[in-house]
Amino acid sequence: MKRLALAGLSAVAITGVAAPVFAADLPQPAEPAPYVDNYAPAARFDWSGFYAGANLGWGFGNFDNRNAPDIDANGVTGGIHAGYNIMLNPNVLAGVEADFMFSDMEDSKTVGGNTFKNSSSWNSTVRGRLGYTFDKFMVYGTGGLAIADLETKVNGNKKDKTAVGWTVGAGVEGAITQNVTARIEYDYQDYGSEKYSIGGAGYRTDFDQSLVRAGISYKF
Repeated sequence: MKRLALAGLSAVAITGVAAPVFAADLPQPAEPAPYVDNYAPAARFDWSGFYAGANLGWGFGNFDNRNAPDIDANGVTGGIHAGYNIMLNPNVLAGVEADFMFSDMEDSKTVGGNTFKNSSSWNSTVRGRLGYTFDKFMVYGTGGLAIADLETKVNGNKKDKTAVGWTVGAGVEGAITQNVTARIEYDYQDYGSEKYSIGGAGYRTDFDQSLVRAGISYKF
């Protein structure tokens, strides 16, 4: 009986030792690969820095004259602009911009045998800009100093003035690439009154104009 018991214990012991060894020889399930999150949010468009570009549009001018008929003129306007932007926070932008525009704004009227002509061949502004960005899209307001060339001609005699005034406007701008943006902008410019003496007669012109223009800029 003792021999039987000993034999049984020996078999159990051998089985207990052999089972792990045998199990080790069996194919083991592969360990799952660790989870790696490869998603990275796209970087927001960076509006900050220097930029320069060109624009083209249409101007509507009003020459309110004293001692002469009022003249409304309109024409093509085009030129260059440059500026600098900084981001005040992820969405709010502040900047400064200057431009120089040529125009063919002129018209004339003949009253009582006298021909009166008003024209403006160029204008320039220095403006601040404040915008709100939606990644690659921006809406902005702008305003500042405006300067323009004004000419009054009466029966061939003329007088030129460089008028100083103010401007205010708004626009929308969007990024085409990381360096190129496009815009549409409206600006109102008011130059107040300018006095002239032509041929011994005194004249006064109040000039204001509205500009609608599209532009493209390169951001450095």
